[in-house]
Amino acid sequence: MARSGSQQRSAAVPLAWLWLVLVVYASLFPFDGWRWPPGAGLIDLMHLRWPRWWDVFDVVANLLGYLPLGLLVALGTLHAGRPWPRALLQAAAAGATVSFAMEVTQQLLPQRVPSLMDWVLNAGGALLGGLAAVLLGATGLPQRWSRTHDRWLDSGGAGAVVLLMLWPVALLFPTPVPLGLGQIGGRLRDLAMAALVDVPWADTAVAWLEPGPSALRLSVVSEGLATGLGLLAPCLLVYAASRAGWRRALLAIGAPLIAVVATTLSTVLNFGPSHGWAWLTPSVAVTLGVASGLALALVWVGPRLAGGLALVALTGLVVLVHQAPTDPYFAQSLQGWEQGRFIRFHGLARWVGWLWPYAAMAWLLARLGQRD
Repeated sequence: MARSGSQQRSAAVPLAWLWLVLVVYASLFPFDGWRWPPGAGLIDLMHLRWPRWWDVFDVVANLLGYLPLGLLVALGTLHAGRPWPRALLQAAAAGATVSFAMEVTQQLLPQRVPSLMDWVLNAGGALLGGLAAVLLGATGLPQRWSRTHDRWLDSGGAGAVVLLMLWPVALLFPTPVPLGLGQIGGRLRDLAMAALVDVPWADTAVAWLEPGPSALRLSVVSEGLATGLGLLAPCLLVYAASRAGWRRALLAIGAPLIAVVATTLSTVLNFGPSHGWAWLTPSVAVTLGVASGLALALVWVGPRLAGGLALVALTGLVVLVHQAPTDPYFAQSLQGWEQGRFIRFHGLARWVGWLWPYAAMAWLLARLGQRD
């Protein structure tokens, strides 16, 4: 039985934690070259200075980067029934505290330039986000969203909402096949081999980890199956958190539209506008149509059955994408990202794309493990 809106956990809470992870990633990327500044004490690290130069991009990025954090913290506080002054205070305090911690930590990274201005802008952005949440609360929009949430989703559905919102972000990183998320095996292998370098007793393990010859591409059937499962998985994921009925049909119709927009945007960003639709071949279009039809046919299945089917779809997806080679043209596009301002976002999208299926599996297993 679903809990009432006031008792339902707000999706703003997990989203705030996810945005915090994004902030930490963007603040400390590329996470290497750590060193303690020569001759500096702990108090010296906490002393932030005003920068000698700045540009408009940095000002806007620092201001807007913390606005969602303040917005989500304040919305979560308001959802818990706290008064708006407390929500505004918690949003501002969260932004100021996190930003100060990041600026101090950046002192240990030679590639980053911490400054007092960044801290002021970050704290100001969080405060603006808190103000926006208070204004939204005055309009009654969060309450209407909570009632809509209760009509569409069972209790505990906030996790599914967060995963669904992350799905388009995951698709921005180039995949070995359309919608083929979760190909993290190569990265894990590289990390393991790097950790075992010069370890005398690990020769056998290193030899076992050495990548063997891979096929040039998946078969047409396997590629189509991976693409279809990549579309079915998010639909079934939300089915597992919602009541059977016609409302699910909106998701089954909207999911392929989101997939097309996100994948096309990814192709444009990585290979240029002239290649934006190159991924949407006739076979891929047919696969998307068939998968959408299956999603529509399953709108009346129960949540537990939908969760089981989602686990099957996700398992099949990750098995298939790990049989596919990495896109040989991706290295060329990555160089352009690395020379630009958006490499940190690109790196984040890569990790989201790699981990999304496994996070979805973890949520589904926890969901199915709950007693009715």
